[in-house]
Amino acid sequence: MMKTLDYYLNLSYKMEIERDTDENGYVALFPDLKGCLTCSETIEGVVKAAEDAKAEWIKAALEEGYPVPEPATNESYSGQFKLRIPKSLHKQLAERSKRDG
Repeated sequence: MMKTLDYYLNLSYKMEIERDTDENGYVALFPDLKGCLTCSETIEGVVKAAEDAKAEWIKAALEEGYPVPEPATNESYSGQFKLRIPKSLHKQLAERSKRDG
């Protein structure tokens, strides 16, 4: 099944908004869509501009035959990471974890 522009626009892409102190405004970007960003003087303006930019980015990628990544989900993370710590701290944490259930 070929995925359409509407398919991608209905997915929940994470939008990040940052203050742009150099330009006295805001920048919005979509981490899952490399290079998709825009700016505006207001938060309301940058949100609207970001939605337009996302649609144009996806549309251009589809027209050019480039893959459009789907949003990252929590399913792609296990909730675990490895960290080396002293054995004494490991013991304290394990005992505290057991007490806390």
